[in-house]
Amino acid sequence: MFTTSFWILAIWLIVNGIWTCFATHNQALMKWFAWINVIAIVWGFWAFYGAASVAALSGWFLTVNWVNVILAICQFYLGYRQGGHIAQQH
Repeated sequence: MFTTSFWILAIWLIVNGIWTCFATHNQALMKWFAWINVIAIVWGFWAFYGAASVAALSGWFLTVNWVNVILAICQFYLGYRQGGHIAQQH
């Protein structure tokens, strides 16, 4: 379970990271992927701390989990930011 979860999350990180770089203006999809990423984060930390670890992958697994956290923060920012406001002049 540990190794399978790692590879699924690693592939998800690559696909999600590439997609985030190229679709920063699509806020609706950015929100969806941010919430899906939250599920991946919960699953990743649950698998990391709950399953019997493989020593060779432990460091990489923890790195993938934290990079997913950073990516989710960026996605939430890009997905829920308020764009197009014009400053009012008095």
